[in-house]
Amino acid sequence: MKKKYSQYIKDSIDSIISEGRYRTFANITRIRGDYPNAILHMKSGNKKKITVWCSNDYLGMGQNQSVLNALKDVIDAIGGGSGGTRNISGTTNQHVILENTLSKLHNKESSLLFTSGYVANDATLSTLSKIIPDLVLLSDESNHASMIEGIRHGGASKIIFKHNDMVDLEEKLIKVGTQKNKVIAFESVYSMDGDIAKVKEICDLADKYDALTYIDEVHAVGMYGNTGAGMAEHLSQMERIDIIEGTLAKAFGLVGGYISAEKTLIDSIRSYAPGFIFTTSLPPSIAAGANVSINHLMVSSTERDQMHANVALLKSKLTEINLPIIANKSHIIPILVGDPILTKKVTDQLLDEFNIYVQPINYPTVPKGTERLRITASPYHKIEDIDHLVSSLDNIWREMKIARAA
Repeated sequence: MKKKYSQYIKDSIDSIISEGRYRTFANITRIRGDYPNAILHMKSGNKKKITVWCSNDYLGMGQNQSVLNALKDVIDAIGGGSGGTRNISGTTNQHVILENTLSKLHNKESSLLFTSGYVANDATLSTLSKIIPDLVLLSDESNHASMIEGIRHGGASKIIFKHNDMVDLEEKLIKVGTQKNKVIAFESVYSMDGDIAKVKEICDLADKYDALTYIDEVHAVGMYGNTGAGMAEHLSQMERIDIIEGTLAKAFGLVGGYISAEKTLIDSIRSYAPGFIFTTSLPPSIAAGANVSINHLMVSSTERDQMHANVALLKSKLTEINLPIIANKSHIIPILVGDPILTKKVTDQLLDEFNIYVQPINYPTVPKGTERLRITASPYHKIEDIDHLVSSLDNIWREMKIARAA
């Protein structure tokens, strides 16, 4: 590479390093049958066993034996990849079955698979801007980057409303007026603070001002509701949501994203969205494994009940030692540190001395000055794991003289 271009690139990395937000990858190998433990591969070449406390495989379904059997059975029967885009030989029976299952889960007419939740948001929101004339997208200010990018890529008018502020949202809906078409885009569980959307109130405003509702349920599907359909089901609002977006990569334990909605809308997105049309479809084995995972969690509450019990216990123990937890009613456990360098020191010590893996969360994932640990408890963390995490954090907070909750 020519010298001046190399310098530009180096300067960009040096800037991140100087701000204390340079990210490093933990090289780990998960252990089948021993979740949430893993093997850490260190730069020295040595290995050690660690406990993972930041996985988005919330319910451990990526380790579920029935899911693994489905993956292996399909690979043995038909091979690895799908062989094409959905339009050109890449629609297999496994994809069709999974989309039907997702429609059943969310009680919608139709569903559409994408290669990730990010792509699902980006492709759908940008395409809505192209197929609905005079569209204004009203977006919660805390929405995920994929939603922000999708709205930006679409080019339609956008209005950002204050996070979970229904007065502000209504004022902006009134300002838009009745002549414009409108979509309200929001998340059900916000992944960094763990707070929950006012789903009913948003649906009420959508009805009042003739807007469509678009909900991102990626941190809620599998986790909430009688069948694991998400927070909208948990709050008895699912029928009022026009477009539900979800992921197969968190509670369902694999990879991929999707939307569920009425058939004509799904047909339009699949016909117009470049992010769907021009990419190879998910491997059939992944689709088959996800189908087993979803069907399991539709009838089994054991995993989510135990997960929520572990979350409640851990929150209680962290509160007892006055750690600065960001209060919420979800499964997300954010512990505020407020400094990127200090946050990295905390997570490094957790890993080096206590064999606990928690990834530091910093800008641009969260605003500067709100750097944090983001802890997730699975159904399979044991009481001794919880006690070890709490005592380790207590020791580090004391040693580093980090501020505690008042």
